[in-house]
Amino acid sequence: MKGRALVVKLTCGVEAPERCSQALTVAATAAAAGARISLWLTGDSSWFAVEGRVPSLDLAHAAPAEELLAAVIAAGRVTVCTQCAARRGITEEQLVTGVRIAGAAAFVEECLDPEAQALVY
Repeated sequence: MKGRALVVKLTCGVEAPERCSQALTVAATAAAAGARISLWLTGDSSWFAVEGRVPSLDLAHAAPAEELLAAVIAAGRVTVCTQCAARRGITEEQLVTGVRIAGAAAFVEECLDPEAQALVY
């Protein structure tokens, strides 16, 4: 998988803990496998990027969300959707170190990379 890119878009928050855990696990696993990884947090998953607010998903047999997110940040890129952040009053200053805010143009550019595979959760 070296050189390949994986773009993972998470569209839900703690109301769908299994879906959140799946997206974070896939992103962290891809990062560990050496893929170029980009995780996009949209909708209520935007809260995962706020310092001190990374929610616990409390799922049996699942790694903690905070650890998975940290693994992705360390090896790849994590982005919060511009509109989603604005609707929630989230600013760059509130984000976990290593997370950015960007919009649809950046998402589309990443997805259109010929070496990229996009997944939406």
